[in-house]
Amino acid sequence: MTTFINRLKQLHTRIQTAEITYHRPANSVQLLAVSKTKPAAIIAEAYQAGQRHFGENYVQEALSKQQALGAFDITWHFIGPIQSNKTKAIARHFDWVHSVDSLKTARRLSEQRPAHLTPLNICLQVNISDEASKSGFRLHELAALCEQVSTLPNIKLRGVMAIPAPCHSFEQQCQPYKALYQAVKMLNKPEMDTFSFGMSDDLDAAIAEGATIVRIGTALFGAR
Repeated sequence: MTTFINRLKQLHTRIQTAEITYHRPANSVQLLAVSKTKPAAIIAEAYQAGQRHFGENYVQEALSKQQALGAFDITWHFIGPIQSNKTKAIARHFDWVHSVDSLKTARRLSEQRPAHLTPLNICLQVNISDEASKSGFRLHELAALCEQVSTLPNIKLRGVMAIPAPCHSFEQQCQPYKALYQAVKMLNKPEMDTFSFGMSDDLDAAIAEGATIVRIGTALFGAR
């Protein structure tokens, strides 16, 4: 058994244990394999081991992998910063976008999504720790933006994504996720069912506070 398959099994066990510990329904948390900088051959190995959802940060790198792996039924998620000149490619070649950080970007994705494809699933990126170095909406902007984005025709608003400031204690890791989860629930929008929370270092806290997708790179593929 390869090192990768061992890591994949360990991660699924860790997720299942957290679901039980924090009273989440079984299989309510999906593992998104963050495959940026990793070659198509490793993604193929992951696919053959049962992984179906992959997250990419760089458009050109992702398009090359998608071409090489066209025979596989992969669900592709874009999770990186979005440049205006890349929205057309993202709208055409991805199933999910987690990092929508402006109304302008949401509009471009809607306008550029081909009519023959299903609506593009999107998450709004929230700068939950109010960090100057990170993009994303502020929490107080979320309600108004959801109303505006929900009217766009070729995208489907599914939820939110966040990358909080690093914290070392479990309690500190939980706080921003809890605040964002509660803010979304107060909007009373049942279609917003996706919480893209948590990475290798804060996976358990994210699941405790409602994550439905955890984005894992290092713990799955090793150091980059």
